[in-house]
Order: sequence, then structure tokens, then C-alpha cells
Amino acid sequence: MGMAELIVLVVVVLLVLIVVVKAVMVVPQAQSAVIERLGRFRTVAQPGLNMLVPFFDRVRARIDLREQVVSFPPQPVITQDNLTVSIDTVVYFQVTDARAAVYEISNYIVAVEQLTTTTLRNVVGAMSLEETLTSRDAINTQLRGVLDTETGRWGIRVARVELKAIDPPPSIKDSMEKQMRADREKRAMILNAEGTRESAIKTAEGQKQSAILAAEGEKQAAILAAEADRQSSILRAQGERASQYLKSQGQAKAIEKVFAAVKRSKPTPELLAYQYLQTLPEMAQGDANKVWMVPSDFGKSLEGFARMLGAQGEDGVFRYEPPQESTDAPPAEDVEDSVQSWFDTSTNPEVAEAVRAAEAVARKEVPPANVSQPPEQG
Repeated sequence: MGMAELIVLVVVVLLVLIVVVKAVMVVPQAQSAVIERLGRFRTVAQPGLNMLVPFFDRVRARIDLREQVVSFPPQPVITQDNLTVSIDTVVYFQVTDARAAVYEISNYIVAVEQLTTTTLRNVVGAMSLEETLTSRDAINTQLRGVLDTETGRWGIRVARVELKAIDPPPSIKDSMEKQMRADREKRAMILNAEGTRESAIKTAEGQKQSAILAAEGEKQAAILAAEADRQSSILRAQGERASQYLKSQGQAKAIEKVFAAVKRSKPTPELLAYQYLQTLPEMAQGDANKVWMVPSDFGKSLEGFARMLGAQGEDGVFRYEPPQESTDAPPAEDVEDSVQSWFDTSTNPEVAEAVRAAEAVARKEVPPANVSQPPEQG
């Protein structure tokens, strides 16, 4: 084989390789390629292996079919109240028709940017600054609707539009900060006033309840003290009555014993006269007794008394004869049924129940230190 034949063989092999390379095209996933044949649109190559006619078919553009995110620089926008605000936007879009994206628009990214700017100016121009700051969702919805409609013929679907930042002028920022500070100070003053009011109400309610409880405690204490005084007075009166009765019974018993002793001793008129004379000095010790006169017929009086009560003995002396004791009379120490209740030391059940009820109420509503308990009665 000569040199010329070798060169021809090498050229043929290179041509075959070039033809094979030109005829085979691999498109990655999530991409598509626009194929032209002799300058005219032929087809859109799908992901995978695609066959081309060498030297006749060529790839016009490769299109990314994934959702793309494009952030546009801040754009000055004038609001309805003639204030210029700077707005940053972010557009999320996806190419759905590669042929339209290549042949219907020269540069769809620049087109989307300009369309976003003009639409944003139209939307924000009909709003005031306050509405613009508080209506981001409404602005995003309007922008997405307009962009999706206009870019549909370009083979592009706009997923959503977001406003990253809305920057008002510096002077407006200062005014807004002052306004927000004033609003916060106002809310703080209102909250402080509400807190003071609630505190005053709670304090007044507490003082009211305290006064009610104190008054109730004083009332219960007064009731218990009055009941104790009443019971004490009743018991003291019953004791004094029983004491007087017992004293009178004792005096009656003592007189009875004295007379019984006198009867048993059978005194003579001389003894009675002697006892009378012994008693005269004691009777004269009183302040009202100044002068005492003994009558001259005193002896005769004693003699008549002895004759009336006594009997003359064999020696001619009158002696006192005690009468027969009667057994009909009740003994002096017996107590009548009508006065038997005077010596009852038990507490009245109704009074005791009332006292216990008052004590129970006092223990529940009044502190124990403020209530004086009535003394227990035996």
C-alpha cells in the first residue's frame, strides 16, 4: 500500500467519524434542543439520543426546561401619592415551549424583566405608599396574572412573582419611624393606663372584701360577746337567786335549831332575863342607838312570859315546856319543786346551739384572732 492510499484511507476514516459525530446527538434530561435543517425549523429534540443529518441539521438553541429564578435589580416606582419607592422583584418561570421561546422572542429573560417592571409600575401607580407596604400579596397576584398571560405566547409559564423589598425614600422612612415610635408609645401608655386601672379595681375590690369581712367579723364578735354577757348575767342572776334561797334556808334552819336547843334546855325566866341583859350591849353598838331605857316592869313581863310558855315546878319556879314536835311540816332542807330549776347548772340547749352556730360562722369568715369566744357554761 502506497502513501497515497494510506492518506485516502485516513481521510475516509475521519469523514466517517465526523459524519457519525454529526449524526448522533445526546440531549440531557430537563433540556431540549431546537433543530434546524438548512436554516429552517425541523424539530425539537427531546432528552436522550437523537439522530441528525450531518451537514444539513444543526442545533439552533438548547433550552433549560427547569423552573428558573431570576432576581431583577431595584426599580424606581412612583406611587399614587407621588412618592418614589424602590422595589426588588423575583420571578419564578419555566419554559414550556422551546420553539416559541426561540422564535417568538429574541431574549425571553430580558423580555420578562421589562414586562415585570412595566406591570409593577402600573400596579403600584394605582396604590398609595401605605397600601403598597401592606398589600404585597395583592401586588404579587396581579403581577403573576399579567406576566403569565403575556408570556404564554412566548412559551413561558410564570409560576409566581415575589417582592423582595420595598424601600421608601429616606425622609419617608424617618417619618414612618417617628409614626411607629409614636404609635408604640401610645400603645404603651394605653397599656400602662389599663394596668393602673385594673390594679386600682383589684385593690378596691380587695379593700371592699376586707372591709366586708372585717365588718362581718366585728358583727360576729359583737354577737358572741353580747351572748356571752347575756349568759353570764343569766347565770350570775340564777346563782345569786339560788344563793339567797340557800341563805334563807340556812337562816331558817339556824333559827329552828336555836329554838330547838332553847326548848331542850328548858330556860327559866331568870336565864331569859340574863340573856336579854347580855344582848343589850350588842344592840347598843349601832350608830343609831344612842339611849336605852330598861322599863321598871321588865321583871313582870318576863314572869308573864314564863307563865304563858312554862309550867310551875314543885319548887315554885316556872320552867319552859317545849310543845310536841309536829311531823306534818316538811324539813327545812327540802327544796320545793318550783325552785328546783334554780340549781340547774346545765346550759340551755337552744342557747348552746345558737352559740355553736355563731362560733362556726365566725371561724369561717373571721380570723380567729379577731373573735372572742364566749366562756363555756357548765
